[in-house]
Amino acid sequence: MNIVILSRNPNLYSTRRLAEEGENRGHDIEIIDPLKCDIIIEKEKPTIYYKDRYLDYVDAIIPRIGASVTFYGCAVVRQFEEMGVFTIASSDSILRSRDKLKSLQRLSKAGIGMPKTVFTNYSRDVVEVIEHVGGTPCIIKLLEGTQGLGVVLAETKNAAESVLEAFNGLQARVIVQEFIREAKGADLRALVVDGQVVGAMKRQGKEGEFRSNLHRGGSAEIVKLDHNELKLAINAAKVLKLPVCGVDMLQSARGPLLLEVNSTPGLEGIESATSRNIARAIITFIERNRN
Repeated sequence: MNIVILSRNPNLYSTRRLAEEGENRGHDIEIIDPLKCDIIIEKEKPTIYYKDRYLDYVDAIIPRIGASVTFYGCAVVRQFEEMGVFTIASSDSILRSRDKLKSLQRLSKAGIGMPKTVFTNYSRDVVEVIEHVGGTPCIIKLLEGTQGLGVVLAETKNAAESVLEAFNGLQARVIVQEFIREAKGADLRALVVDGQVVGAMKRQGKEGEFRSNLHRGGSAEIVKLDHNELKLAINAAKVLKLPVCGVDMLQSARGPLLLEVNSTPGLEGIESATSRNIARAIITFIERNRN
């Protein structure tokens, strides 16, 4: 098959691993920057032009669309879909997952447990917002934040009020979430491929850091998920219609609680922690569904 990886940086670990495994299995792999694609909209003949050629020979794509280029990246994915090309993540599903508020609303309606969450439209009554999630400490998140950026732990009422007022003054949209103390600065990341969890790790924030992101200096180790954790990860992927995704959750006294679903999960941390060949699982998923 001719498989295109849509990635702005061919040297990223995840991009390299997917290319390696695709080539190992006999496929022709190209890494293409989605921002350098021209979308040609024409009656009954949608096409994409890249550098000096039309991409009318592509069988499947693997979108690795960064959050900062979501709009144009998803437009390119949508154009490939219009051309009948198989994708491991549809443009609509990527957009759904990138909208934290919308995705949490969908997941909550589907009965998936999560920390109590409040969204408000620049409310001046910040005290009431904080009380809705059980008081302090609480987590305040920018809706557009990634890799732990734009996430604040407000340990006191005064701190929470100050942070909310500052974000409101900047007209930055945020959500306020209940702080799950028993998680102790750790979370779980499950990698779902085609309705199955193919790898899971426990990420622990460094000392004094409540965020467990590996980009923030956290550590990771392999973990075996229990029945409820497996069920949450698989159901969350199904609700957002993401055959390949990373599902982040917290362990709490009332069971696993979902944090978010990532449509472009990094592979380095989970492959290192689990010694599982996640990249190959993604390539074989394409083979099963494209052929």
